[in-house]
Amino acid sequence: MLKENFPLEKLKEQHTPCYYYDIALLHRTLDALQTELDRYGYREHYAVKANANPRILAEIAGRGFGADCVSGGEIQAALDAGFPPSTIVFAGVGKADWEISLGLEHDIACFNVESLVELRVINSLAAARGKTARIAIRINPDLDAHTHEKITTGRRENKFGINTGLLPGVFDELPSMRNIRFAGIHFHIGSQITDLFIFGDLCILANTLQDEIEARGLTVESLNFGGGLGIDYHQPDRHPIPDFKNFFATFNQLVRQRPGQQIHFELGRAVVAQCGTLISRALYMKEGEVKKFAVLDAGFTDLIRPAMYGAYHRIENITGDGPTDVYDVVGPICESSDVFGQDVELSEVRRGDLIALRSAGAYGEVMASQYNCRPLPGACFF
Repeated sequence: MLKENFPLEKLKEQHTPCYYYDIALLHRTLDALQTELDRYGYREHYAVKANANPRILAEIAGRGFGADCVSGGEIQAALDAGFPPSTIVFAGVGKADWEISLGLEHDIACFNVESLVELRVINSLAAARGKTARIAIRINPDLDAHTHEKITTGRRENKFGINTGLLPGVFDELPSMRNIRFAGIHFHIGSQITDLFIFGDLCILANTLQDEIEARGLTVESLNFGGGLGIDYHQPDRHPIPDFKNFFATFNQLVRQRPGQQIHFELGRAVVAQCGTLISRALYMKEGEVKKFAVLDAGFTDLIRPAMYGAYHRIENITGDGPTDVYDVVGPICESSDVFGQDVELSEVRRGDLIALRSAGAYGEVMASQYNCRPLPGACFF
C-alpha cells in the first residue's frame, strides 16, 4: 500500500462510505489509451455502464472519446455530459421503443442490433419518424473468454448478440428494410479478460465473417470489437494502467482492415477501475470464537461485486500503522453475503480507521442500491 496515493487529511473529513476518484490517474490512463488508439487510428466509445458519475463522464467526454450506452438513461447521461450524438453507440438485448426513439431523435452514431426482431422494430420506428437508422449487427461468436460466468457475453447460450448460424436470415431480410443503413458488425465477448489470446481468436473470426458479408455485396464500414480488457485487482499500485499497448497491437496484427474502414472499441473497466476507491470507516472489531470481523460502514449496497461475483478487491487500512492482524472484512447489511474479503491481513483495525477497497472505479458506485433503506454512497475528487 502506498499511503501517499491517498489525501488522508481530506478523506478524514468526508462522510463515509464514499467513492474517492483520483482524477490525475484517470487522465494518465486516458493519455495512455489515446496514445495507443492514435498509433492505429482506432476509436474508443467509453462504456458508460462501468461508471456514470457525471464528473467522470464529463472528464472522458472532454477528451474527445465517444460513449457506448446500453440504455436510454445512459444515452441521456452521455448527452448531458457533453458526448456528441455522433459518437454515441447503443447496444442492449432489450431496447425499449422509447429508448430507440431517443437515439433516433438525436441521430446517434449507431445501434448495435442484437436480434432480427429488434432490427424490424428499429426499422418501423425510424420509418415513423422519417429517419434512417445506422446499425451494426452484434454477432455472438460463441467464444469462451474464460472469465467469470456472470460476465461472459460471447457464448452461444448467452442472451447477447445474434448467433452466427442465424446471420444468413438477418442478411436476407436486411435489403427490404428501407429505413436501415447497414454500417458494420459488432462484438463483445466478456469482461475482465486478461488473456489476450482470446482476442486473437475474435480477430480471425471477424476476418472470416467480413469475407462472407462482402460476398453479399455489403460494405463493412465499421468493425466494433467491444471491450473486455481486464485490470490488475491484486496489485493496483504496480499496474495502475492496463496493458493497452499489447491489447491494440493484437488487433493491428491480426485484423484484415479494409481501406477506409474504422475500427472501434468500447473499453470501460480498463478506463476507470483503478482511479476509484471505496472509502469506508471501521465501526466495530468483533471477535467471534473462530473469526475476527472488521465491520465497516460500507456494505454490498455500496460495492456489490464481491457478493455478486465473488470478486476480489484489495483491502487496505490506510490510517492504520500498528502490527497486522487477520480479519473477515464485512459490512452492516442484513445478509450473510455482505462480505468484502475473508482472512484479510490488515494493519490492526481500530474503530474509526479508514478502510480502502481498491480498484472500485468500475461497477462500484454505478451499481449501488438502497437496500435496507441505506443512502447511496457519496463521491469526492481530489
